[in-house]
Amino acid sequence: MKDYYAVLGVTSETSIEGVKQAYRKKTLQLHPDRNTASDAADRFRDVQEAYETLSDATRRHDYEENRRRNLLEKPLETAREIWKNYLEGVLQ
Repeated sequence: MKDYYAVLGVTSETSIEGVKQAYRKKTLQLHPDRNTASDAADRFRDVQEAYETLSDATRRHDYEENRRRNLLEKPLETAREIWKNYLEGVLQ
């Protein structure tokens, strides 16, 4: 399960307006026409997917419920993914 909050660089308490601002910033940074990194297109798609989920109230609620269940059911796997996403964010 992808951590959409980490993809956009926001927290789970961020408002929809904050999600929109983070989305705009990330798309400008990662757009394949502007970013020549080999993984820019994949990361750009991840940002779009995260925005589509977090900007819609119903989809965001469903994502939150799934995220909560995954944390409880697979804590080690979830912790590894969160840590990996955190480190990628710090190293950028």
